[in-house]
Amino acid sequence: MIRRTRGTRFTGATALVTGAGSGIGAALARALSAEGALVACHDLDGDAARATAEACGSSASAHATDVTDPHAVQAAVDEVVSRHGRLDLLFNNAGITWGGRTEDLTLAQWDAIIDVNIRGVVHGVAAAYPLMQRQGSGHIVNTASMGGLMAAGLITSYCMTKHAVVGLSLALRTEAAASGVRVTAVCPAAVETPILDKGAVGAFDGRRFYLSSQGLSQALDVDVLADQVLEGMRRNRALVVTPSRARASWRAQRFLPGLTDRITTRYVRQQMEAMRS
Repeated sequence: MIRRTRGTRFTGATALVTGAGSGIGAALARALSAEGALVACHDLDGDAARATAEACGSSASAHATDVTDPHAVQAAVDEVVSRHGRLDLLFNNAGITWGGRTEDLTLAQWDAIIDVNIRGVVHGVAAAYPLMQRQGSGHIVNTASMGGLMAAGLITSYCMTKHAVVGLSLALRTEAAASGVRVTAVCPAAVETPILDKGAVGAFDGRRFYLSSQGLSQALDVDVLADQVLEGMRRNRALVVTPSRARASWRAQRFLPGLTDRITTRYVRQQMEAMRS
């Protein structure tokens, strides 16, 4: 695990984390609080947000927020500013997944993943970025995925949304730098969170798919990821790609796209056959 440098950059910073009730969001909230940040924990599940805030201590607050509602996200940002006078860090982390044959997805499922994974991020940017511009500082961190850098069938809708998050982040980063605002996209391989076991359509086995497709024997520890994200922010990384095996796969995809396409196509075909058996 990365050794945290307490008091560096995050002490006294105000942070808003969406999807903070579990998984990556909860780990980010804990890591930020441990480094002296004042953290607003937001989640659709208010009870889960409160559990995270309690684990963080007196420096954290809990809020029930639906990121698909732009007015609710704006109110969340406004609340932090009203309480602390500024917003330094925004983590657009809330997300969902679907896994299964693309033809089996309903339009309602497509709408849901677009609303949370894309519009939820857009709502956060629309609420916080103008404020950070006026401040002349701030850091927006968008949780994407290796699925935002590479692509595989059976998680088609998820890959689509995470590619959008990466594109938004990289584009905004080049614009935001002029006003002193930083932007980072987080692109991990499989992380040990509840999302590994959610969103199955038909016989899809998410945990097996995400781990075996990336050649991993186990998912990345969520607290290790949180520390890596904070370290990436200190270094002003455009992308936090982790673990090292994921970075190697990403490089292979960039330099040998034909080979990785053939490998991925064969793997997806094998998974489709396993789902039929």
